[in-house]
Amino acid sequence: MNFENIKDNKTADSSSPNKSSKFSKITIIAAIDQNNVLGKDNQLIWHLPEDLMRFKRLTTGHAIIMGRKTYESLPKALPNRHNIVITRNQNYSKEGITVCKSLEAAIECASDDEQPFVIGGGQVYEQAIELASKIELTRIHSQFEGDVFFPDIDLKKWFKKKEERLKNHEFDYSFITYTKI
Repeated sequence: MNFENIKDNKTADSSSPNKSSKFSKITIIAAIDQNNVLGKDNQLIWHLPEDLMRFKRLTTGHAIIMGRKTYESLPKALPNRHNIVITRNQNYSKEGITVCKSLEAAIECASDDEQPFVIGGGQVYEQAIELASKIELTRIHSQFEGDVFFPDIDLKKWFKKKEERLKNHEFDYSFITYTKI
């Protein structure tokens, strides 16, 4: 599938009868510490190769939705994925990305994907957590100083479907899958 550098100026119609089906397939993917820290100074704080491999395995072949700052923290558009960047600046343009002005427009742009992923940052996660049906989380069992946070996961709305506890030489961590109740 060829995704050209297009600008999507449409906003998803919130009254659309297909809204719930489009939004219900969204997966959030993130790595956070035990205090929900995502990053600092627009960078990841930890280096966890196993998490990066999991991210690549889960997102390859899918649309990935992110805010502009998250995109700019990457070296380039991620290969073998439809990179969708949310920004209010509709003149924003980089090779290999689709620009959308809202999360809803980004979801609409990814509507041909069976499982689009929201990959950050904090503001985008805050909007997406109510719309998503699944969270793929790497929980670092340690504390870090940061300036961007993942929203709280309301366990009245989310069910922990699976958890795999792991260790590396620096800290323990878990791969956790949550599904919406």
